[in-house]
Order: sequence, then structure tokens, then C-alpha cells
Amino acid sequence: MESFHTRFSAWTPFSNKSLNTQLFQERVALISHWFDLWTNKQRQEFLLTIFLRCTKSQLRFVQDWFSERMQVAKVDFSTVLPRFISLYIFSFLSPKDLCAAAQVSWPWKFLTEQDCLWMPKCVKFGWFLPYTPTANEYGAWKRHYIACVSHLDWLTPREAAATYGTLNEPKTEDEELLERQREKCLRKRIWEEIALRNKELFKVRPPWVSGTCCSSVLKPRSQPRLSQTVRERVGLHEALEKQLVLTSLEILPKRSNISGSHSYPLLSKKYSHGVHKNDNSSSYALRPHFILISSRIPAYEMLVESVKAGVVSVVYEHSITLESLLYLIEKALDGRKAHSMGIFSDGDSREINLLQGYKIGVKNLLRPEVRDFWEKLGSYVATEEEGGHVDFFVPLGASEAGTEVLSQLSQLTGTFFTAPTGIATGSYQHILSDWLGSQWGKAPSSIYFCEAKLQTWSSFTDFLEETLKTVRKQLYPLFKELQKSISGRMIGQFMFDTMGMTNILNNQETAQALADGLMELSKDDSDKPLEFLSYFLLKKRGKKIKDFEGNVIPTKCDPKTTFSLFMKERSVVEDNSWDTKSRLSKNDLNVEALINLERILQKDSAEKRTRVVRELLQSERKYVQMLEIVRDVYFAPLKAALSSNRAILSAANIQILFSDILQILSLNRQFLDNLRDRLQEWGPAHCVGEIVTKFGSQLNTYTNFFNNYPVILKTIEKCREMIPAFRTFLKRHDKTIVTKMLRYVLRESTAGTPQRGHSWAFRDQSSLLYASYSLPELLLYPSRRFEEYLNLLYAVRLHTPAEHVDRGNLTTAIDQIKKYKGYIDQMKQNINMKDHLSDIQRIIWGCPTLSEVNRYLIRVQDVAQLHCCDEEISFSLRLYEHIHDLSLFLFNDALLVSSRGTSHTPFERTSKTTYQFITSVVLHRLLIENIPDSKYVKNAFILQGPKYKWICATEVEDEKFLWLSVLRNAIKSSMEK
Repeated sequence: MESFHTRFSAWTPFSNKSLNTQLFQERVALISHWFDLWTNKQRQEFLLTIFLRCTKSQLRFVQDWFSERMQVAKVDFSTVLPRFISLYIFSFLSPKDLCAAAQVSWPWKFLTEQDCLWMPKCVKFGWFLPYTPTANEYGAWKRHYIACVSHLDWLTPREAAATYGTLNEPKTEDEELLERQREKCLRKRIWEEIALRNKELFKVRPPWVSGTCCSSVLKPRSQPRLSQTVRERVGLHEALEKQLVLTSLEILPKRSNISGSHSYPLLSKKYSHGVHKNDNSSSYALRPHFILISSRIPAYEMLVESVKAGVVSVVYEHSITLESLLYLIEKALDGRKAHSMGIFSDGDSREINLLQGYKIGVKNLLRPEVRDFWEKLGSYVATEEEGGHVDFFVPLGASEAGTEVLSQLSQLTGTFFTAPTGIATGSYQHILSDWLGSQWGKAPSSIYFCEAKLQTWSSFTDFLEETLKTVRKQLYPLFKELQKSISGRMIGQFMFDTMGMTNILNNQETAQALADGLMELSKDDSDKPLEFLSYFLLKKRGKKIKDFEGNVIPTKCDPKTTFSLFMKERSVVEDNSWDTKSRLSKNDLNVEALINLERILQKDSAEKRTRVVRELLQSERKYVQMLEIVRDVYFAPLKAALSSNRAILSAANIQILFSDILQILSLNRQFLDNLRDRLQEWGPAHCVGEIVTKFGSQLNTYTNFFNNYPVILKTIEKCREMIPAFRTFLKRHDKTIVTKMLRYVLRESTAGTPQRGHSWAFRDQSSLLYASYSLPELLLYPSRRFEEYLNLLYAVRLHTPAEHVDRGNLTTAIDQIKKYKGYIDQMKQNINMKDHLSDIQRIIWGCPTLSEVNRYLIRVQDVAQLHCCDEEISFSLRLYEHIHDLSLFLFNDALLVSSRGTSHTPFERTSKTTYQFITSVVLHRLLIENIPDSKYVKNAFILQGPKYKWICATEVEDEKFLWLSVLRNAIKSSMEK
């Protein structure tokens, strides 16, 4: 019975081995039968359960079983490693090896044809794709590399000699024999040194390194380094070998070829660089175009993206020095000379704001550090005889002072300097105009930039600067207060460091004068701050006393005028000797020289007048093109849809939107034709003023447009919201950039002109013409055009002699345009005032309607509302307590009183000001009473209305007097009406 004792279960005998084995086999057979009946998922779950119950030794048994029956001989690393590591490994292969690896397997073919491997190999040789690959395109750069390589002209030296001939002179038999002997001797000595080096390496070779040729290629990184003695010997042999090569090349006969250069150029440390430097033709071909871009340029990141391929571009900080800028240029050129250099910086028609503190103009051009900078800069550019030039993207060609700067720079450096002559307003629109002395058949801007992207950047910058004007206007009060605070801190620190408390209290007037001087100095941005500040203090002192010499210090001029007068007086003594010599030389001039000088000046003035009139024609052509965009892109499709009974807009809405702008197009089209006809037969005696005067007499067409302009914009917004088809139409046409067509527009705007009566050939491609302009932006152009008219007409009149027939007509035309521009400015001001009133009404909680005819805001003043505890005692003894914060909005006919509060947002540093309407008082019923300063209150006053009275106080004294004076003047003006 003991043999039937059980263990672990009722069915496992304890000591009967045969029964135990039999039961185990039966259970295994049963589980195997169940295993065969299970699904794949059930089998996987069963195996997972079994493996989780196994010990480490049991799992190791399973692993050994698999390794014995399924041996892994080789593993494809691309299927085991992450993809980026596999790509990094393949990046070390040459193009030929990559093509061979692509034939191994499909995974290798997929990896070796990735663009990240082939793009650097193409860019290395300057082979760029002419298009941008799509997201799903595969192997574009590899195909481009193969296509470029297949078109290369590979010739052996013998084939090249047979095809193109040789530039070397034929050798004699003795020279050839001598050269072969020297080459044989040199080859023998080199092989001896190589054999000696191999012996040294063989002695220190580790025992695990095989003797095959592959062992040197596949040396592990952990290989032991050579001993110091061996390394020195090997290095010595390498140096000796290099010296032998150089010596042998020096003793070879130096024959001159046809071009005059030696057949065996001297080798430098880097042989290839030395060859290129000595080859004049190749170095000239490798001269790049170079462009400097200042960080002060708005949206300079977009400008950098506009630079053409192959042009070296450098963005420099505006705050660096001249030496640092030269270092950046030298580092970017890397020892080469630039074929041309462009400088894209801030500036105007008289000077270029190159760096902080360096406004390059006629006055400071010959300063030692500035002159040295331009001389060194000119050495980095090819000379004028070699076609080199420096291009300023600043309109220096539009003024006499700017032209003088260009002339002096050309004489100083020997390099040709040029700049645009554009006068038309707009953000950097001058770079697209004519350039002074351009001799390359195209504008210099097309040398450095893609013109389509440049035009897009210019439009964006125009919008950006208009936004910045609004921001500056809003932040000006804050910056003004910050400027006062900084000046006060500087003066306070200075006085505390140098004076005691008693002296400080006695010199408060001095501290205030110094603070005012620092503020004026920050506005002037003078190159000599100490002299400016000293003469500003003399001006302040001149308000009370006179100079000991009896000369009155000027008190009614600003510090800039005083400073300029001082500089002139200081230079009188230095210029005395020069003035004497100049008078003698002028007295010696004869009449003939004066007549020749007058002829030259008249000729120069006539050329500049012609240049400005041409710019007027070009800008008018571009303006007419913009108006034609409205007609061809928007009006024509909407009209065609209306005629085909598939109307997008009604006839009434189309009439409201486009009737006035089409009349303007007709008027300016006629004006453009008249200008073109006049320029076809242009001469110094011809006139342009009568054409502009005739155009100015028909400006009532613009009046209708500007009167309906707010209605047009509201109609566009309403139709966009109410009509889905019109919303889709605008979405398809607005903000679409087509660079190909944009280049065409820019090229045609500066090249050819259409025939009379024919518009530009854009009808078939009208949807491609508008580039990146929306319909509201296009409708904005008529209002901006008149400022361009004024600037161009002023320039024409400037270069028109006083006795010219056209002088009077130009003056009349300027008066017409100026008067109409004033009308446009008044309309803008009225609209801005109306919008301002709407904004005030929106921010004040519970505010009534503020929009009324001829109402405008004069001033907003923040005050503290006080409460008097006892009004029966005198003002000097009254006590006040602060109960509320008020904001007083002064209009030309009423005063609005509101309470002011501050709310904070969680996790934000900034706060928000809130306003609550209290009441409004008509100005002629408002009384003002001043509260004298006392021990208990300062800067207080009383405002008395028909029902309420407010005791108010400002923070500083100046705000109180300014507010009361403005308020009294507003009350007086309202009572006079």
C-alpha cells in the first residue's frame, strides 16, 4: 500500500516510478491533444503562461535548443539597427559604392537611395534640383546626380590633347631624356623610403593583424599606438618624402606655355589650393557674388531666403564695429575676391546707416577709421576693369549728397559703386527702380536675389512698417516715461558718487538740466556726445545770463542747431588759410572755365531730370498693372459668371465694388499713354508738367472712389460672410503666390511697354497675376499713390531750371496733387477718429454712444479721486483721503468720467485696465477750481458739473498744469462755437 502513496496530487504516486512515468506520459498526451485543437492565439497565450512559470535554467535550456537547431550565421545590420544609424553608416560610402550596395537587397536599395545621402554629394559640386521634391517622391537627388555625371565631359590626357591640343611648347630629345632620368631617380628614392617605412611598421605590427592588404583598411580603433621612437622615425620619413617631392619639382625645367604661366606651379601646403591660386583664369571664374545684410532690415530672415544659389550672404549685427565687419567679410570670402558686393543696410538718400554710430555720408567719409574700412573693403572686390562693383541697396542716387558719396568711394577704392535712384515712397521699393550707372543689362538686385521672393518681401515689409507705426504711437508715452526714469537714475548715481547730500539738495536745478540734456542727446544720436551736452547746458544757462563777451547764447533754437553752430565756429580758424588760397584760386579763373562749368552743371541737371521722369513712367506703369489685376482677376470672372446665369454676386454688388476703380483705371491708363508718348520724343526742352496738370484736373474720379471706400470694404465683408460662393472665390484668388508670373510682371514692368489701346497680355493667365495681394490690399493702392506723385514731382521740379517753361506747370501740378493729398489725409483722420471713438466705447463698460459728427478725442488723464473730511476749514488745513481711481476722457464737446480698475490674470505678469462709465458733462457747463498745494495735498483741483463734483489729483505737477490748460482751452473753444 505504500507504493500507492501520492505526492503533489491524488494521481501522482510517491514511490512507484513506473506508475508515475505512465501518468506523466498520459497527461502530456492529453495536453498535446488539447494544444493541437487550440487556435494560434490560444497557443501563444499558453506558451506565454508556461514561459512565465519557468526558471532561468529552464529558459536557458529553451535558448540552447533553438541555437542548436536554428543557427544564425549572418545578420543584416540594416534590419537590426535603427534606420538613422544605418543611414549614417551608408553616408560614408562613395556614390559608386552606394550604387553597388543598392544591388544587395531591397532594404539596402531603399536605404541607399534616400535623398539625405545623395543631396550632400550633389550640393558639394553645386548641382541643385530645379524643383522641390514632393513629400512622397523617392530618389530624386540620386537621379539628379546620375544625370549630372552623365553629362560631364570625361577625357583622358591623350584624348584631351588630341581634342583640344596642348599649350606646352614641344620638347627636344635631350630635354625629354633628362626629364625621364630625373623621374626614374625620383621614383627609385621614393620606393626606397616606402620600403623602409613598411619595415618599421612590420616590426611593431600586432600579432593579430593579418598580412593581407585589407588589414590596413580594417584596423580597429583600439589598435595599440606606435612607440614614440617609431612615430618619430616614420614622421621623419614622411617629411623626407615630401621634401624630396618638392625638391624634385623645383629642379625640373620650368617651361612657359602660351599663356605665360609656368607648366609646373609651385606647391603650397594644400596642393589643390596652390594650383587654383596660381591659375588666373580659374580664380577669376570662381569669384562669387557677395551680399551683406544688416540685422536692422525688417524681416531680414525672409530676405536671406531670397538670396540666389551661389551667392555668398552674411548677416551682421548692427552693433558691431568696423573691424568686426571686415573680419566677417574676410572669413566668408576665404581668401577669394568677390566679383561684386552688395550692402543691404538702412539709410536714406544722403547717407547709409551701416553700423551703430557710423552713418556714412559726405561729412564723415574721410575720417581715418572710415576711410581705412572702405579701402580694405575695396581690396576684397574685383577692380572696375575686371567688372567688379559694389552695390548699395540705399537710394543714394536720388540726391546730390548721395551721388557725391558714391563718387568719393569710387575714387578712394578704385571700385565702381552704384545705388538705386528711386524716389517713390514705400518700404524699400527703391531697390526695384533704376540704378545709377548700371552697365550689366539688368538691375543689381537680380544678381543677388530671386526677384519674385524679393517683391514678396518688399510687400510684407511695407505692411510690417505700417504696423510698427501704430505700435510706436501706442508705446511712445511708455518709452518717454522710461527714458525719464533712466536719465534720472544716471544723474542720481553720478551726483551721489561725487557730492554729499547737502550739495545735492542745493543743486536740484543742475540735476534737472543734466537730465534734460541726456534726453536730448538720446534723441539726437550725435557722434560727439560730450560737446553736444556741454553746449546744451550753455543753452540752458543762456536763458538767465549773457556771455562775458556780450554775445547772447541762442535760446530759441534746439540743441542740434546750437551744436552745428559751435562746430562751424570751431572750424573757422582752421579754414582761414584754406579760404585765402581758395579766394586767390577763384580770382584766377577765367570766364571760359566758368562757362564750361555751367554747361556741365546744366547737362547733369538735364540727365537727372530725365531719370526722374522715367521713374515716374515706370511707377505709373506698375500702378496701372495693379489696377488691371482688379479688373482681370476679380471683375471679369464675376461679370462672366453673372452673364452665364451662374452668378456669384449680384449686379448691384458688382457695381458697388468695381465701378469706381474701373473709372480710375481708365483715367490712369490715359495718363500713362500720355507720359509714354512724351518720353518717346523726350529732350531737355520738353515738358511734363502740362500732362500732370491735365491729370490733376480730373481727380474728381478719385473722389467718388474715396467717398465709397468704406462702403466697398463693408460690402466685401458682408458678401464674404453671406455668400459661400463668393467666399470660395476670394479664397481661391487671394494670397496665392505664383513666382513665375510674378517674375514676368517685374521684368515687364522694367523692360517693355504695351502698345496704345492694348492692356498687358494677362487675360489668359489672369488668375496668376495678382501674386500675393488680396482684393482689399489692391484697393488700397490709389490712396498711397498720391504721396509717390508728390515726391516724384518735387524731384522733377528740383532738377528743372527756374527759366524753364515747365517750371510753372510743375508748380501748379504739385499744388493740385498736394491739395488732393490733404483731402485724402483728412478722410483718413476722420475715419481714424471714428474708429478711436468706437474703441473707447468698447473698453468702457456701460458707455453710451460716442460716435457723433465732428467729435474727436483730445486727451486722456488718469487722476485720483479725493474726499475731503471737513470742507468748512481752509484749504491749507483740509485733510483728504483717496477713494477711487478715475480716468477723464476729454473730447472737443464733452468730458467723460469713468472709474479705473486693474485686473490680473493668473500665472501672468501683465495686468489689464478696466473702465466703468460714471457720467459725462458738456464742456460749457463745467467749472474748474484750483486747490493750492499744502502740507496734506498736492497737484489737486476740483471739477464742478451740474450735479456732481469731483476732487481730483495728478501724480506730478506737470500733468496737472498741462491737463488744466488743455481743459480750459477746450471749454473756451466749445463756448465760442
